[in-house]
Amino acid sequence: MRVEIWSDIACPWCYIGKARFEAGLAAFAHRDGVEVVHRSFELDPDAPAPTDIPVLDMLATKYRVSRDEAEAMEARVADAAAGEGLDYRSDRIHGNTFDLHRLLHAGKAHGVQDALLDALYRANFAEARPLGDPVVLQEIATAAGLPAEEAARVLADPAAYAQEVRADEREAAALGATGVPFFVIDRRYGISGGQPADVFRQALERAHADGAIQTLAAPDGEVCGDEGCAVPGV
Repeated sequence: MRVEIWSDIACPWCYIGKARFEAGLAAFAHRDGVEVVHRSFELDPDAPAPTDIPVLDMLATKYRVSRDEAEAMEARVADAAAGEGLDYRSDRIHGNTFDLHRLLHAGKAHGVQDALLDALYRANFAEARPLGDPVVLQEIATAAGLPAEEAARVLADPAAYAQEVRADEREAAALGATGVPFFVIDRRYGISGGQPADVFRQALERAHADGAIQTLAAPDGEVCGDEGCAVPGV
């Protein structure tokens, strides 16, 4: 069984959803037979390099709310993250994630994609590190197991793995994904949003039992899309 997960490092529900999916996978009796592949999805492909836009400012502008209201929105998402044992900071920087996705494809080629994704999520949401800094990115990638020379090569060449990122994005569009996280099991079942762990477990069990292609997502799953990210209580 293969599970493909479309996500973006800037998406808080992807960060939370990954933890929930892994909890659901851990409870699945046939988990050892599941291959997990992470796919690229850019929520804001036109965003500048993540160097100088505080995420709270971005949220206030996107949702047309005050800074205090943006902080309250982030606090509710932070509570959801804490419920999964995840640290969450709101002093992080918003920006373009294309280079991060290119690095993740390099990580896939070297067998460290999952570890690198975890490291990038942690660096962004738990540590608020400047992911627009190539020195920081190389340090994160190398610590996650990507060879230093490969990380340097990818970061120095804008074309490296660019086609792979674009191919993932085209596939997401073809599958009808308009937000992330988006989970696809064996190209037969789709799950949209950062669903509870038990939803993922049940979906895996249903897919294992086989059946026709259908969407198993609850309609109110927390996702991030073109209009922003769902916020509890809003």
